[in-house]
Amino acid sequence: MEKTVKTNAMRQLDKAGIAYTPLTYEPDENDLSGVHVAEQIGIEPERTFKTLTARGDKTGPVVLVIPADREIDLKKAAKATGNKRVELVHVKELLALTGYIRGGCSPIGMKKKFPTWIHETALLYDEITVSAGMKGCQLLLDPKKLIPFVAAEVVDLTAEE
Repeated sequence: MEKTVKTNAMRQLDKAGIAYTPLTYEPDENDLSGVHVAEQIGIEPERTFKTLTARGDKTGPVVLVIPADREIDLKKAAKATGNKRVELVHVKELLALTGYIRGGCSPIGMKKKFPTWIHETALLYDEITVSAGMKGCQLLLDPKKLIPFVAAEVVDLTAEE
């Protein structure tokens, strides 16, 4: 059996005593979408959450965690985070800012603790997945444990379907 590499996110959860299950998959550089990841790990896209890093005009960096099959509504995100507007951080800035790369950005264990918001549908499920902090691995865990751990606020962040 292949040993999963321990990521910073996993080490932080271990230290906090929060249970999780690592789900590995073969990353596809041509399709890093959350929906593709959900297909790879066999978890519904609405339970597979992607982590977006944005910058607010008043607050600076913010972390937005939404279902893989949804699109961020930047107006809702701005309102929720106390900004007039928010813009997604450019992929070139991501590693320096968060310590993570595109396709492997986790809301757990970033370089700094940024204010975090998670989409309200996370609470509909006993378990959701978020990135483990590297391409090719998601963490299946209880959102009711994740939310207080990353000090996230629960709000509606997505565009209407």
